[in-house]
Amino acid sequence: MAKAFASQGDMSEKTITFDEIGEGLWAFTAEGDPNSGVIIGDDSVMIVEAQATPRLAAKVIEKVREVTDKPISHVVLTHYHAVRVLGASAYGADQIIMSDAARAMVVERGQEDWDSEFQRFPRLFEGHESIPGLTYPTTTFSDAMTVYLGNRRIDIKHVGRAHTAGDAVIHVPDQNVMFTGDIVEYHSACYCGDGYFGDWGTTLDAIKAYDVNAIAPGRGDALVGKDMVGKAIESTRDFVDSTYRPAARVAARNGTLKEAWDAVRAECDPKFHDYAIYEHCLPFNVARAYDEARGIAHPRIWTDKRDIEMWEALQG
Repeated sequence: MAKAFASQGDMSEKTITFDEIGEGLWAFTAEGDPNSGVIIGDDSVMIVEAQATPRLAAKVIEKVREVTDKPISHVVLTHYHAVRVLGASAYGADQIIMSDAARAMVVERGQEDWDSEFQRFPRLFEGHESIPGLTYPTTTFSDAMTVYLGNRRIDIKHVGRAHTAGDAVIHVPDQNVMFTGDIVEYHSACYCGDGYFGDWGTTLDAIKAYDVNAIAPGRGDALVGKDMVGKAIESTRDFVDSTYRPAARVAARNGTLKEAWDAVRAECDPKFHDYAIYEHCLPFNVARAYDEARGIAHPRIWTDKRDIEMWEALQG
């Protein structure tokens, strides 16, 4: 029997966890679903990652209101994927921040990505009727910017390409805590369909150099303590490398995409088969790894139609 497409077979609600990972810093996690972060400043609150819909954003707001009544002034989006950003309107924030490269992705492939992810994640897009449209930032930056919530300094930086062209990390120096978006995952598959395999390791090195006390990753549990942070960075590196290397070997001998698929499965299945969204991500990851190894530097745009064609060719 063919596997259900992407996450169409995953319709069970996930248990939400809300962990304090530094003073006034919180990680909203949900068993491998997309995470959000909360940064409480002197007078207001910053949200990291908006969620897929206003319905899901309301769950983040509910948790915020359990710990503070300060208004939400900023939403920072670490990158552009519909499942991360389309809930932004719910927060009523004056400032929505993303990198220039992330905004360029909204312009280039915003609607295509929305249509694609709507098809991939039906549970996350329940209540999609309340999405007012594509999420565009009010503020962008090219390399780095700093926001002050009163005296609390928050550094937002594009440390390199990895999960997408526009990835940003958010670092709170007073606690030495970082929100990494999908550059770092914990016991969850990395989605590499819009990724840059050749750059990802260097970007992880840049994060590692901060030597942070805690990380809120893109998916999976909050990472508290330098030991857990280090393990997550290295397991993410292993996942990315274990996906790219076999696909690159196949591409180098002019093998087919299906041969690359078989080679990546042989390397990744024993190590990562129990990771959240593993089966969902794998076909998109192999397709991108195979493309990059063949010299296609800029990730091709995924559409709802291309998704299904690729899935049937590999997972069908």
